[in-house]
Amino acid sequence: MKTAIIYYSKHHGNTKKLLDAIAEKHEVTLIEVSNAPADLSEYDRIGFASGIYYSKFQKALLSYAENRLPEGKKVFFLYTYGAEKKGYTKAITEAVRKHNSTILGEYGCFGFNTFGPFKLIGGMAKGHPDQDEIANAVKFYETIQQS
Repeated sequence: MKTAIIYYSKHHGNTKKLLDAIAEKHEVTLIEVSNAPADLSEYDRIGFASGIYYSKFQKALLSYAENRLPEGKKVFFLYTYGAEKKGYTKAITEAVRKHNSTILGEYGCFGFNTFGPFKLIGGMAKGHPDQDEIANAVKFYETIQQS
């Protein structure tokens, strides 16, 4: 099965660290959202990966999922956050479900965060994602790879 992961990872590259580890061990196509093609129909599985901004995936990634995801795809989510809480995938899940897609799962972990006021205090979650969190992202991908 062909897999593409559409992603947004800027500030510290936290999310990209997870994706690079997955791509090092598995055949996946990593596509930065600003370079994403209009048509992903050639892919069987599509991942969406982002840092979390105001409790959601990055806006361009959400828009891509809502407007360009082909019908009936197998989808998964990867994300990094500064503070652990539930509900980060709510908006993107709603966007994906409009396309009759199957959600295979999600993986999230801490990522170093200096966004907004956190910059004033030196940031949150320094040293993250750590090696265990990166390894767990790879394990997550391996569990959904069979789907």
